[in-house]
Amino acid sequence: MLETPEVLAQIHRDYVAAGATVHTAATFRAKRRAAGPQWGPIADRAVQLLRDVLPPGTPLAGSIAPLEDCYRPDLSPLDPEPEHAELAERLVANGVDLLLCETFPHIGEALAAVRAAVGRGPPVWLALTAGYRGDLLTPKQMAEGARAAVDLGVEAVLVNCVPATQTLPFVQHLHAAVGDRVAIGAYANAGPHDGGLGWGHGAQGAQQYVALAEQWVDAGATLVGGCCGTEPATVAALHARWPHRCASSSTHACPEK
Repeated sequence: MLETPEVLAQIHRDYVAAGATVHTAATFRAKRRAAGPQWGPIADRAVQLLRDVLPPGTPLAGSIAPLEDCYRPDLSPLDPEPEHAELAERLVANGVDLLLCETFPHIGEALAAVRAAVGRGPPVWLALTAGYRGDLLTPKQMAEGARAAVDLGVEAVLVNCVPATQTLPFVQHLHAAVGDRVAIGAYANAGPHDGGLGWGHGAQGAQQYVALAEQWVDAGATLVGGCCGTEPATVAALHARWPHRCASSSTHACPEK
């Protein structure tokens, strides 16, 4: 944001060209404890960089992420809601269309973020993660968290940042738990570098990802996208398969993104 904004802007353009229909600003780490006193201007800049390249009317999401680490639920603070509320307020002031509480492995903190976001105007989505090994939450635990989040007012619940090859059981449990009340979806990571789904695997990797995403859609997902290790080619393949369901979390700052 501060040193190479043109690189980030180009990444956003690449996902526009790929056909993504929901785009997330790079506010994943825009919080006081991660960015220090510059956190507010960084969040402002992230939203503006994305807005400048989006076609008119394209939904712009502001990302609200765990305060510490998306793979370390044990580090979740005891009272995270005020800090999440601080970012949510800033994002709303910047005119985002959607508040995306994403990559939460800790249900308690996820619900705190949801409470901080709901009621501010924009719709709120929640994405929960079981981590890059798929072991931080069970599908049942994720489904229980989803029920609680829907009760608080979220309009969609997703699983994200789980290897694509391990994502289906989470989608199935989410659909069984809340699929009759809200939209559900998935944006997975590509898994290990040698798994054949992510960087360097070209069209073949993207098509393999789409084949897995077809299982999620069959299980009830209506929102699909890409997380760590995926790339514009992945989103382009998703868009070609489902022109109106493709979401991009292209500026997510998890490891290996």
